[in-house]
Amino acid sequence: MQGENSMQPAELAEAIARYLSSKKAEDILIVDVREKTTLCDFFVIASGRNTTQVRALCENAEEQFSRQGIEPRRTEGVRDGRWGVLDYGDVIVHVFNDESRLFYHLERLWDEGENVRRID
Repeated sequence: MQGENSMQPAELAEAIARYLSSKKAEDILIVDVREKTTLCDFFVIASGRNTTQVRALCENAEEQFSRQGIEPRRTEGVRDGRWGVLDYGDVIVHVFNDESRLFYHLERLWDEGENVRRID
């Protein structure tokens, strides 16, 4: 998944969330889904104010972590700017515009109280 990088999934989720915060993403959550699915260990969920910011957040995060040798397995929806997904294997990043975030409310599907952490 992460090539030469030895970052553990929890560390990667934290690093991505902090990076998105530094780039002015809003309402950032790290959701621990290890007990809920085999799909991945963590979701990082964030919002951008508009499609341009969603696109920029995804593209900048991908570029930032690529420089560290961490490449996504795949990306989806980044160009569209409504719901960008960066799949890093054990960590899947979702960046929504406000309208899509409200519609899909992804965190509601996975939230059990103790497994969701907000990043400021």
